[in-house]
Amino acid sequence: MASGVDRVVQGAFYGTGATLNMDKVGFRPKLVRVVNVASGGLCRIEWFKGMADDTGVKTSIDGDISVLTSLGITPRANGFALGADTDLNVSGELCHYEAHE
Repeated sequence: MASGVDRVVQGAFYGTGATLNMDKVGFRPKLVRVVNVASGGLCRIEWFKGMADDTGVKTSIDGDISVLTSLGITPRANGFALGADTDLNVSGELCHYEAHE
């Protein structure tokens, strides 16, 4: 029986410039946030349960907010995949994430 307390996992990874699987979370998330602070400013994406796979709400460095219809986040059994968005998943740049069960 579940405890009624949502699990939250935070972590970090270096971007690859290609689709990246983050399968260390330990559950299929209902909410994922990824932040890249190395891209000359803050760039982030959020994905919520109910959104299509490979999508997300992106806030770019200049503050523009858009809905990605590709290259976003896809939930997986033990984590999530991040698409190859050129502002978020930049090769060698440090990204931080937060995943909620």
